[in-house]
Amino acid sequence: MNELINSDSVNPNLPPETKGNILLIDDLPENLRLLTELLTNLGYTPRCAISGNRALKSIRLKLPDIILIDIQMPEMDGYQVCQAFKEDSDLCDIPILFISALDETFDKLKAFQVGGVDYITKPFQIEEVVARLETHLTIQRQKKRLQDEIAKRVQTELVLQEANRKLELMANLDGLTKIANRRRFDDYLSSEWQRHQRDQNSLALIMIDIDYFKRYNDRYGHQGGDDCLVRVAQAIAQVPKRSTDLVARYGGEEFVVILSNTDTQGALKVVRAIQEAIASLAIIHENSDVSDYVTLSMGFASLIPTLDLSPEVLISYADQSLYLAKQKGRNQAIAYGKI
Repeated sequence: MNELINSDSVNPNLPPETKGNILLIDDLPENLRLLTELLTNLGYTPRCAISGNRALKSIRLKLPDIILIDIQMPEMDGYQVCQAFKEDSDLCDIPILFISALDETFDKLKAFQVGGVDYITKPFQIEEVVARLETHLTIQRQKKRLQDEIAKRVQTELVLQEANRKLELMANLDGLTKIANRRRFDDYLSSEWQRHQRDQNSLALIMIDIDYFKRYNDRYGHQGGDDCLVRVAQAIAQVPKRSTDLVARYGGEEFVVILSNTDTQGALKVVRAIQEAIASLAIIHENSDVSDYVTLSMGFASLIPTLDLSPEVLISYADQSLYLAKQKGRNQAIAYGKI
């Protein structure tokens, strides 16, 4: 790299170009000094490394926008340094321009094969170096803007997805009790009905009503009633353990439980567990005719869905059983067809 530049071509009146951080790698200090002075005067911010090893060790302190590298250097030549950069995921996107007195086609082809983006032969004119630098710096800036735009769009998409997820969650949750709402119940029962019809498995439904809840509201106020609903709902929701089961607020003080792959005996076990869970709450109910505490009436049914039946049949069976439980004095559970 002895004939670095044709000094007659330097124009001292050349206006400063757009700034860029440039790493110069050359084993000859005089070449580095000359290039540093020229590029600094033109508005760039160059820094130097006197060998490939030093460049690899120091480059992470501040990543350059572009690299100018000589080929003929001891220890590691420019090709080897370029390959090392390209094999590093943090450095591989930095454009590398080769500057060399080697002018054979083989040398130029090898420079591009190892990952170089350009090749400048010596002696050269500074205007050519600047033009090549600006071309690749412009590409880098455009690439960075594109990456930033893509990142922003991806982030926006993630935000929208999360917002939609929350909206969907809100649309399927009861605002007071934070369990599934009637809409979610209707949709889920329909899908589970089709699945159990296809697989020919039993699907069970429990309908639940808080006993004398109107009296509870009259005695403890609407805030007290809301607190009671929340506690009861959360207690019921803790009983089913499978992800395929669903506890929902059906309306007012009524709740429903969908139990997949469950026959009447299996539903009865869940019913008893719900009764125990509510009893453990020990919510005082001074206006109840059946207990000093909040109790539930429950009706449940189980069947294997068929083509000639609809989900409304299962709801009707469970509802009829609930009506009987209330008619027979409340604070009890009745299975469809058992009374």
